[in-house]
Amino acid sequence: MTKFKGALIGCGFFAVNQMHGWQDLDNAEIVAICDRDPERLRIVGDQFGVARRYESAEAMFADGGFDFVDIATTVASHRPLVELAARHKVPTICQKPFALNLDDAKAMVKAADDAGVPLMVHENFRWQTPLMAVKEALDSGAIGKPFWGRVSFRSGYDIFAGQPYLAKGKRFIVEDLGIHVLDIARYLFGDVDRLTARTVRVRPDIAGEDVATMLLDHANGITSVVDCSYSTFLPEEQFPETFIEIDGSDGTIRLTKDYKLVIHGRSSGTTRRDVEPELLPWAAKPWHNIQESVAIIEKHWIESLAAGTEPATSGHDNLKTFALVDAAYLSAETGKTVDLKDLLG
Repeated sequence: MTKFKGALIGCGFFAVNQMHGWQDLDNAEIVAICDRDPERLRIVGDQFGVARRYESAEAMFADGGFDFVDIATTVASHRPLVELAARHKVPTICQKPFALNLDDAKAMVKAADDAGVPLMVHENFRWQTPLMAVKEALDSGAIGKPFWGRVSFRSGYDIFAGQPYLAKGKRFIVEDLGIHVLDIARYLFGDVDRLTARTVRVRPDIAGEDVATMLLDHANGITSVVDCSYSTFLPEEQFPETFIEIDGSDGTIRLTKDYKLVIHGRSSGTTRRDVEPELLPWAAKPWHNIQESVAIIEKHWIESLAAGTEPATSGHDNLKTFALVDAAYLSAETGKTVDLKDLLG
């Protein structure tokens, strides 16, 4: 069995989950880590037993000795780091949001293509066990031909406590959370032709929007509603669950609270089952859904490297999701429906 050696850039809040995921894989090992903050570098290095530690990505690449790099930094650094990896011909995973804008994202994909190396975006929501169960049910034909769907993530969870920088950006919920929910819509219902969006800033102490509602016209004729909020205060907090509703010609699919999947067919009747994700030894509720998906997407990356195949959330694929983010902001700003062909060309 080939063991792939990796390097991690960025030792912040979320990267610890990624390190745990890598540690669980028998055929992967993180052999070098990099962060500009020496204290974070020390904490993660000591926790996971990584001896090679760098404050400079350039120095780490110059030393080499790894088969791929996992970029877990904030968005402003993604393009220079992806292009640095491409210059060294190192296969790359990049955290979402992929880039600051669509032009940067296209340039990053081109850099990897020109270097002849794989590029995957860490778009992990579609790898959540409950959402893969929804996709399996949909693809089985259990509800006939789907014609309408809703993907919803509404919460009052204080996301800023662990990631305070999110409160400072002029683009918040669509860029940080909506990108996941929009990717789920593409994953379930196919690519999008047109998008209409409305955004609202409810919290006065943040710079960006914290509520977004988007209407998607999919190329196959399905209409979906994608909505997300961090200002929805419920009797029972639902974070970090995503809820799904799908109507088809012969039935319905619903993914409801506490990971309950309900499939109803006009002739086949109703089935109900629990699709709660596994609580991994290093995970903790309520984050276990996201934490498990990190481990699953990393396993997919290694399998793709071993087989020489394009990963499902490749840079090319993510351009279509990222374009939806840009389309949402453009639509919210202008009040008009945006044609995705105008953005993707």
